[in-house]
Amino acid sequence: MIEWRLNQPKWAQVANIIKERIASGDYAVDTPVPSEHQIVQEFGIARGTARKVLQRLQEEGVIYAVRGLGSFVSPPKVADQ
Repeated sequence: MIEWRLNQPKWAQVANIIKERIASGDYAVDTPVPSEHQIVQEFGIARGTARKVLQRLQEEGVIYAVRGLGSFVSPPKVADQ
């Protein structure tokens, strides 16, 4: 069970957990990340909150979505030289 921090929104806390899992190799590049439904079940949050988690991760370029298939880990960004 997750211990929620009062000074940070739940969506941000869950997004950070997913980013940590990606960084640690739990989710490899081009592999699926949990769906909205799976996030709701695992973290006990509302569906809208789970949707916001995935939207924010996509906006940050951490994941990408494929319609009808789900969300996947994005390849690492290459730094401009």
